[in-house]
Amino acid sequence: MVRFDNSFARDLPGFYVPAPPDTPSSPRLLCWNVELAAELGIDRSAHDDDAVAALLSGGVLPAGAEPIAQAYAGHQFGTFNPQLGDGRALLLGEHVGPDGHRHDIQLKGSGPTRFSRGGDGKAGLGPVLREYLMAEAMHALGIPTTRALAAVATGEKMLRDRPLPGAVLARVAASHLRIGTIEYFAVHGGANAVRQIADHAIARHCPEAAGSDNPYLALLDHVIGVQAELVAQWMAVGFVHGVMNTDNMTLSGETIDYGPCAFLDAYSAGAVFSSIDRGGRYAFGNQPYILHWNLARLAEALLPAIADVRAEDQDAAVALIAGVPDRYYPAMLARMRAKLGLLDDQAGDQALVEELFAALEGQGADFTGFFTALTHEVEAGVPVPCSAAALNTWLSRWRERGKGDDAQRAATMQWANPQVIPRNHLVEAALADAVDRDDLAAFEALLAAVRDPYTPRAADDPFVQPPPADFGPQVTYCGT
Repeated sequence: MVRFDNSFARDLPGFYVPAPPDTPSSPRLLCWNVELAAELGIDRSAHDDDAVAALLSGGVLPAGAEPIAQAYAGHQFGTFNPQLGDGRALLLGEHVGPDGHRHDIQLKGSGPTRFSRGGDGKAGLGPVLREYLMAEAMHALGIPTTRALAAVATGEKMLRDRPLPGAVLARVAASHLRIGTIEYFAVHGGANAVRQIADHAIARHCPEAAGSDNPYLALLDHVIGVQAELVAQWMAVGFVHGVMNTDNMTLSGETIDYGPCAFLDAYSAGAVFSSIDRGGRYAFGNQPYILHWNLARLAEALLPAIADVRAEDQDAAVALIAGVPDRYYPAMLARMRAKLGLLDDQAGDQALVEELFAALEGQGADFTGFFTALTHEVEAGVPVPCSAAALNTWLSRWRERGKGDDAQRAATMQWANPQVIPRNHLVEAALADAVDRDDLAAFEALLAAVRDPYTPRAADDPFVQPPPADFGPQVTYCGT
């Protein structure tokens, strides 16, 4: 079914530990990602649901798999932990697709590893389905992300705040290499180990860097570019990751680890959903600053390898980090111009965007719905309903700035402003049905909706409605 190769295990001994999965008591396939399987060239025609459930939950080891837990470190809420690693996940191996590209296939929630630090290494059904749903939503929005190939119920009960049904997520990623991966080997192995893991990352994600004057400086430059673009995309759709530790930031530029994440309902720069982010470090409006901070940690970890090639390139690395805002803000502005239907570049556009966010603050305005209303005004001439003075002042400026071909503007805005996001009240209701009643109907309906975010919907469609007045405040948890 899966064509495994194991280049990480083969080429990097000492960078992982073997990690055989636990055998679940009665695995049952809940979700199979038909679209992703087709993209990867995975043919399951010879395997029924029971066989797939066994293969992607730890019940039966797939042919060619070599399960390992990868080592990494990480800055968690600003404090460095020198040893983390895959404590509740294992890498089965790398599936080689029809195009020759490698894709990690990882089981999340398959049991403890040597990195588990006393945890059971298992996952509850709710967090598994949340990650499946959020990853598919992000993919449909065009945002780079890890994805789920399957979700499998294990038949076990996980003891959390109460007994919960267990599950395993089969996760697919360009790789699971993180900023924290480089940090781990900088601390524990020095320049030689950093070069080894960095060479592997270059081969996977930016092979052109291998031929540059300093491949490790080129890797840093590449990661800055993809991460700056990624966070700009998050900000443009109102996504709050919730736990931007360096071990949750990939070298590939994919979104990973959908634990205490959520999408904004009412706009607020200070929006925090995570139960563990009590100081607001990873609030919505802080994400660009944390991006910069995390990339500085990557540069520090890469410096031994950079300096070994050419000592003076340390100054170039410092300059790259100083220039992170110059990579992020143009990427964000380009996305916002599209959302606002601005077809050309003008000098005052950054100020216009900043004034919009200032005007939205404290108004209780639905983030996604506001941009839908802007689109409708351009498309159909229906003025944005608004009673707030600051927003009306901004709308007048926007109307004056946006003069031009309304048909072209509307077409641009339709593809920049999703109507459907995973609304928090709908997510919580769907997960409650799945966990408490073994009923996936609401989950499947929501999954279908978030996979089609840009198709126009009626104003009374339940998937575009803001939350009811009695919902909230929303709190999310790491969960697994």
